[in-house]
Amino acid sequence: MKTTNKIKTILVVIFIVIFSTIAARHFVGLHFKKKFSVRPPPGVIVKTVEKSTFYKSIETFGTAIPQNSKIYRIKKDEIKGKLDIEGRFVKTGDVIATLKNDEQVIAEIEGRLGKREIAQGVLGTDSLIITLDDLKKIIIDIKIPENFVNILKSGLKAEISSTAFDKSFTGYIGSVSSRVDPSTRSILARVIVDNSKFKIIPGQLLAVKIIYDEIEQIGVPESSVTIQGKTTFIYVVNGETVDKTNIQIGKRNFGKISVLDGVSEGDKIVVEGVSKVRDKSKIKIIKQKNR
Repeated sequence: MKTTNKIKTILVVIFIVIFSTIAARHFVGLHFKKKFSVRPPPGVIVKTVEKSTFYKSIETFGTAIPQNSKIYRIKKDEIKGKLDIEGRFVKTGDVIATLKNDEQVIAEIEGRLGKREIAQGVLGTDSLIITLDDLKKIIIDIKIPENFVNILKSGLKAEISSTAFDKSFTGYIGSVSSRVDPSTRSILARVIVDNSKFKIIPGQLLAVKIIYDEIEQIGVPESSVTIQGKTTFIYVVNGETVDKTNIQIGKRNFGKISVLDGVSEGDKIVVEGVSKVRDKSKIKIIKQKNR
């Protein structure tokens, strides 16, 4: 009898332990499910939609030439006094150098002076060349393939850049040749560049970008656009949520895509964190990009 009671007691204890374990696991599971099932809204970066400039371009290279220059050849032993010319700016009529016979070398234009030695046997071993360059404007002669003949015209904007600078310069097409070179199938155009700060020097190799078909359109960053098959869409911010909005896109320039339909200027869109959101989902704006 006692043995039977002990067995019953042991079974009851085992049952209570098993039941308690199952119940504990169940309630612990409910606790964690409740705690982690509600995920915080993803953090995103948004930007206000605005208009941007979109265009097509022709890219080539050319060498910098001063808009006007003069060359003076003199002999070193004929110079009176110290010759001060390298990097010196002169105006028209200024004295560049005085010779021992009291003759003066006069600047015929305004510009910056420079010099280069003459190779032996050309004008004598003691000769040099003084250069005077008007650098307020720089000229670049470029050759463009003939298939752009109907596009090239005077006045088209140009962007000039070089690996030597961290900025670009503005210019325009001053003239276009009336003939196509039959040997190269190209047409010659002259680009005039503003060099009022005298950064560009003659002889530099410059990258030239001719701008055409320029237009102002609503633009959005490429990072905000998702393309799935034939569908293109962005996420437009609507209070604390986002709306998946289909758009029609056009040109691309500098990381931006023009939007022809589907979004308006002033709308706020998700530009970073796009992969973390869904239509009608809540978001947390962690940063708003400046315009």
